[in-house]
Amino acid sequence: MGSLYRPKLKSGGPSTIWWVKYYVNGRPVRESTGEERETDARRFLKEREGRVATGAPILPRADRVRYEEIARDLRQHYQSHGTRDLVEAGCRLTHLDSFFANRRAASIAPDDVDKYVLRRQSEGAANGTINRELEVLGRMLRLAFENGKLLRLPIIRKPKANGPRQGFFEEEQFEAVRRQLPPDMQTAISVAYAFGWRMQSEVLTLERRQLDLEAGTIRLEPGTTKNDDGRIVYVPADLKPSLAAQVERVRTLERQTGRIIPYLFPHFAGRHRGERIKDFVKRWRTACKKAGVPGRLRHDFRRTAVRNMVNRGVSERVAMTITGHKTRAVFDRYHIVSPADLRDAAQKLTGTFSGTFSKKG
Repeated sequence: MGSLYRPKLKSGGPSTIWWVKYYVNGRPVRESTGEERETDARRFLKEREGRVATGAPILPRADRVRYEEIARDLRQHYQSHGTRDLVEAGCRLTHLDSFFANRRAASIAPDDVDKYVLRRQSEGAANGTINRELEVLGRMLRLAFENGKLLRLPIIRKPKANGPRQGFFEEEQFEAVRRQLPPDMQTAISVAYAFGWRMQSEVLTLERRQLDLEAGTIRLEPGTTKNDDGRIVYVPADLKPSLAAQVERVRTLERQTGRIIPYLFPHFAGRHRGERIKDFVKRWRTACKKAGVPGRLRHDFRRTAVRNMVNRGVSERVAMTITGHKTRAVFDRYHIVSPADLRDAAQKLTGTFSGTFSKKG
């Protein structure tokens, strides 16, 4: 419930102008009505309370804030708190940008979010992918609310997530796709295939200083991974030549351009020559199609790596340390069980059918 008052002046007497006090989402708002008559001031208060009740912007500034401004605020927020979130949110923001461009932030309503979901579904995006994009939108709107650029948060209805993806890369499928890619991208997907690392935020962001060929290790710095934990892995012997060749390609590029290139996976041609490769989705899709496995995802490498490690006798704990999984849910979700454990189970079941089946003849 709002109220009217006339603040005291420095002289000690009351102001001739009425002020109002009302609440927006539990926060008190004080505002001058610019009116000297109480009846006019009360009309002003009722108008403000009506706008609060309907969720309409109260202040002219809030009504002018565009989507582009709050999206820029979110990017700056991610930059000031580290680059990992910005890298992961980049492609999601691209889809949001194209849909909500030039919209007033205060006008974004639940039905607009529903329309966005329908559009992304028509483009073939999985519900899980759409939900990650909506999480970015929700964070953007919450930040705008915290910054006083949005007075009410819209409800964001998320579609039901699809069941867990079941894709695994068999070795011959992986090799078929790899052959369709240029050498640098072959190396990138080999790292993802071996360690189950995320392509955009963990493989393509690698710098040469994180690779120690003499020690045979690759290091992910704390704060640069999804769970913020650092990781160090030992490179399999059959992957070392590919990594060494990649380093030499980058050194050659440095000599050609006359500048230092810290990245392990830079562009070797074009207007972005020397800059870090941020993604290669189109090349990936084309390679998969040519290899006869269209529609495969690079994220399949994560569960494939876990399965491959377990099948080769690597313990679950060590496999999780390498891939960066925080819980063993991946083993349960995809029913990943060590062959040794299955053989052990069969051994323990020996004798279960003693006397049940009689010999013929």
